Amino acid sequence: MIKMFNLDNLLRDNIKRLVPYSSARDEFKGEASIFLDANENSFGSPLAKAYNRYPDPMQWKIKYKLAEIKGVPPQNIFLGNGSDEAIDILYRAFCRPGIDNVILCPPTYGMYEVSANINDVTIRKVSLAENFQLDLAALETAIDENTKMIFLCSPNNPTGNDLDREDIEAVLNNFDGIVVIDEAYINFSKQRSFIQELTEYPNLVVLQTLSKAWGLAALRLGMAFASEDIIHVFNKIKPPYNIGQATQDLVLEALEGISQVNDWIKTAVSEREKLVAELALLPVTENIYPSDANFFLMKTKDAKGIYNSLVEQGIIVRDRSKVEMCAGCLRITVGTKEENEALLNGLKSYTPVV
Repeated sequence: MIKMFNLDNLLRDNIKRLVPYSSARDEFKGEASIFLDANENSFGSPLAKAYNRYPDPMQWKIKYKLAEIKGVPPQNIFLGNGSDEAIDILYRAFCRPGIDNVILCPPTYGMYEVSANINDVTIRKVSLAENFQLDLAALETAIDENTKMIFLCSPNNPTGNDLDREDIEAVLNNFDGIVVIDEAYINFSKQRSFIQELTEYPNLVVLQTLSKAWGLAALRLGMAFASEDIIHVFNKIKPPYNIGQATQDLVLEALEGISQVNDWIKTAVSEREKLVAELALLPVTENIYPSDANFFLMKTKDAKGIYNSLVEQGIIVRDRSKVEMCAGCLRITVGTKEENEALLNGLKSYTPVV
């Protein structure tokens, strides 16, 4: 059964009225060999490959390729300069500054809060339960008539665990605003993506990225999957040429390497299990929380001291000890076999300062 949903009730009035910028390449359809429409440099660029022409503003070649990989129509895909662009657009589309609010479930990804603050949107925090799962009763209590979005990160960052699927479905079924599920680490999880549920939940937005499993963090390409109506809103608000041609070219090339990516995913999960097993035996370790990502959260007896000791050895992990519910915790990304061995040796050599 498809959830009943009225997008117009959520959109800001100025976004409903917005006439998007029409770029030269938006107006042109078909094939051509002479382009005198966009005031580009017709003579080329000082590079081996010419980048003097504006890129496809809608990145259709990438969307068609992603549609094959993800099993969703290209019209249900938005591409942004990292997932951060999609997050910012969601706030600008649905949240009236100084009036509306969003719900976050800490500990979770910090950009949801940063973007809310930039857009002057009130944040309501509903902390995860002790097992890092959703507190559905507290979520229900926090929602009011001005709650426009709920952000859920699964697998969650920094805790690493999947959120319970039935709990997420309960939120989707009972909340009349936008539910954003951030699946940046879904490739490492056994849980299936929610992008297959887009036809059932018109209020669903799924975020994914090419920065993690696909190894393209430097290219900054994030993806949002949603109904055609919501994707239309994204495209109204985004800058006309938000993804450069060089990025588009490299992403298209990378998307042909799916077998290599799948091999890396298997290796990362295997290395995670080995590393967690060995770290659990160290005296500095108090607890390692279950992970469905390419990182894990490790509770230690001296997070700051261990962090500083590793920095001195040229090994960088993330000190999350000041984050809510993460006191004494380090977030550790799974590295190569050699990097993981270096980490283990660094921790074995750690001597607490008395």
